[in-house]
Amino acid sequence: MLLAIAIAAALSANTSLGQNQAEEDTAENEEAIIPFALPKSGPFTPAEISIDNNQAITDWFRSAHANSAAEAFSHWDEDGEIRPACATCHSGEGFRDFHGLDGTEAGVVDGPINVGGVVDCGTCHNAGLADIKEVTFPSGLVHPVQGVEASCLTCHQGRSAGVDVETAIATLDLDQPSPELSFINPHYATAGATWLGGYGGAGYQYDGLEYSGRFFHARPVSSCNSCHEPHTLEVAFEPCTTCHQADNPRDIRIARQSYDGSGDTSVGIRSDIDANASRLLNMIRAYTGDVVGVPVIYDGSRYPYFFSDANGDGIIDVEDGAPVRYGSWTPRSLRTAYNWKLVTADPGNYAHNPEYSLELLYDSIADLSGPLGIDLEDLDLRR
Repeated sequence: MLLAIAIAAALSANTSLGQNQAEEDTAENEEAIIPFALPKSGPFTPAEISIDNNQAITDWFRSAHANSAAEAFSHWDEDGEIRPACATCHSGEGFRDFHGLDGTEAGVVDGPINVGGVVDCGTCHNAGLADIKEVTFPSGLVHPVQGVEASCLTCHQGRSAGVDVETAIATLDLDQPSPELSFINPHYATAGATWLGGYGGAGYQYDGLEYSGRFFHARPVSSCNSCHEPHTLEVAFEPCTTCHQADNPRDIRIARQSYDGSGDTSVGIRSDIDANASRLLNMIRAYTGDVVGVPVIYDGSRYPYFFSDANGDGIIDVEDGAPVRYGSWTPRSLRTAYNWKLVTADPGNYAHNPEYSLELLYDSIADLSGPLGIDLEDLDLRR
């Protein structure tokens, strides 16, 4: 009996020693494989993995900012790189280069900037945006910004200003065509320039006249993101209905009087802007045909938009298989065409700064009315 007990004790001791050794070996092995820790269960598919900002990425992906096939981002594909002058706003890489967010000198695009880029996450979410305190506009205005405003106002300010037109026409006869003149393009999607109004100096502003400044809306609506969802870029219309009775932003009217001579105040202020813009373009055509003697034709689908119709047949002249750009600009036609293009280049002008838009259109119409023999009062327009 005693022998059996001794043998059992010995076996038990050996078993304990074996267990301890096994536990020590297991602990060492677990410590060795910590860098390769695996989830408790699986496998997983990508759709099952939670991403905190998944909705924001989805919204951005279907926005114009992410459309790499759009002309705004694919125009330079055949060149293999984006020109420095364009890269700031047509590529996130170029934007970061321009503002020095990539460690390069700020205020210039060093390049080369690769094609295929878009307005990516790093354009608006770069931590360095907090250090950008001001943005310079084409007019020379240095405007203070905070955070993501730097992104919006850098790229939606246009590339020209009224001062560029003023400089070009300064020494020339007002109604004399000059080979020195060519169309000055304010560029596209100029919402920031419109928003700042006369303070920003984007338009050609006539001497002796006052212009509305930055469009101050109701206090909560004071920035781009106040109206635009930052990822989809869609306008959040519901907050507008707090103060405005309308079915969509285009139907909002901010004035009790008519600006286009129609007397109709039941429509949105956009209707007045569009009507006066259409009137101005027709007057530009009439002026170039009747006063200058070389009619102009506008084609918004191809640069530089204004083309020659020397024989007046209503068809753009063609030379060597290419359309002939308009080359009979006078100071008067150039400045009015510039204002027309600036206003119409911002499809949201009725929301960004309707007052400034109407002022530029009215003054340009008044400018052309004299040579065309039109009595401005008969038009019943308001400035």
